[in-house]
Amino acid sequence: MEILYRRCAGLDVHEKSISVCVRVAKGKHQVELIEATFSTFTEDLEQLRAWLVKNRVQRVAMESTGV
Repeated sequence: MEILYRRCAGLDVHEKSISVCVRVAKGKHQVELIEATFSTFTEDLEQLRAWLVKNRVQRVAMESTGV
């Protein structure tokens, strides 16, 4: 596996929650996963931002489907 970003996050956005997974490269073939779920209220979105900053995430990919 070629590592493009040593630390990144993926967000799965739902109506009432956002699931987040941070991937951190720990070596050439080792990856640590850190997962969390946040509500979609403003206060919780601010907590999500703080959590991403705390985990030193600079790149995020987001998936969202809906009407």
